Amino acid sequence: MNFYAIRAIYTFEMARTFRTKLQSVASPVISTALYFVVFGSAIGSRMTVVDGMPYGVFIVPGLIMLTVMMQSVANASFGIYIPKFIGTIYEPLAAPISPWEMVIGYVGAATTKSIMVGLIILGVSFLLVPVTIAHPIMMLFFLALTAISFSLLGFILGLLARNFEQLNLVPMLIITPLVFLGGSFYSIDMLPPFWQTVSLFNPAVYLISGFRWAFFNTADVSITASLFAISAFSALCFAVISWMFATGYRLKS
Repeated sequence: MNFYAIRAIYTFEMARTFRTKLQSVASPVISTALYFVVFGSAIGSRMTVVDGMPYGVFIVPGLIMLTVMMQSVANASFGIYIPKFIGTIYEPLAAPISPWEMVIGYVGAATTKSIMVGLIILGVSFLLVPVTIAHPIMMLFFLALTAISFSLLGFILGLLARNFEQLNLVPMLIITPLVFLGGSFYSIDMLPPFWQTVSLFNPAVYLISGFRWAFFNTADVSITASLFAISAFSALCFAVISWMFATGYRLKS
């Protein structure tokens, strides 16, 4: 394992984040704070309790997951697409490092950024609503698992994208609906039976449900199902990345 190469990629990506603090950190935190104001205060004050808790408290895990998923995809896809766009991707491809050392460097940096933003939002939520965490260790585990799995997905999207339009198209048309329909702002038990069944094919449901269980000890699906589903999703991402590096698809052409 070439730890020097991993550290070099990781350090470079993290340095880029700290050079753009307003875009990388402040922007998602401010946007999520606005969600708290709009959904938690304005709309939440007109709604009854959900799963035995005030609506403003109920949406905290969903809002954190919403931001972490979106940031993971954006950070990882942008991180690998820029070297492709400017042509520097050939340097690590020609260097004596394995593809997975590249993946660890880029995905590790994207994961770190997303977890950092998620923890900041969690800290802000304590100032806005009386939220409690029933299982802190599992909360951190699901937070890290979400950041890793969606960073892998973002890495794939960054490799597939041919231009900046495609880089933004998939997250906007696919990732955003998946997250919004994954129970960020509601319990899937509130849906009609047909849409409850449809929701079970959405990987975001399992992550949000598991993360919400870590807070409130209540979930839409079992924790075992959540862990199995996200493990399968991560394994699929690993398989796609392995195939892309093995064939050079969108890497060498």
